[in-house]
Amino acid sequence: MTPKQIDLVQRTWQIVAPNSLQVGEAFYNRLFEIDPSLRGMFAHDVSEQGRKLMEMINVAVNGLPHLELVRPEIENLGRRHLEEYRVTELQYNTVGNALLWTLDQALGDAFNLEVEAAWTEAYHVIADIMKSAAYATV
Repeated sequence: MTPKQIDLVQRTWQIVAPNSLQVGEAFYNRLFEIDPSLRGMFAHDVSEQGRKLMEMINVAVNGLPHLELVRPEIENLGRRHLEEYRVTELQYNTVGNALLWTLDQALGDAFNLEVEAAWTEAYHVIADIMKSAAYATV
């Protein structure tokens, strides 16, 4: 990621973060709308799952400038997603689509093409770390 992309992701995350509970809920609603079969992966309270998601995004976003510091946590998350939820590589695309839609809704006019490209790149960087860690153990 470029420094400008990192800055865009971090600045727009500051807009989203204060509404993280609602954003997390919107994300899961959209995820289940895109792929209803994913609902079965979440036996726990979806609002709690949304809170955890927002916390992890916060860690990742804040760690983007020094990714090597948060890489172990992201790798562990990838392994847990495979072990606990049996997440497939294809499902990462669905999650990415739901995340971008959610950010678009949360940011409104601030979600322009440049911001979308920055978030897309950030998601791919994080998802690639998660997938590499998860599927290296299979």
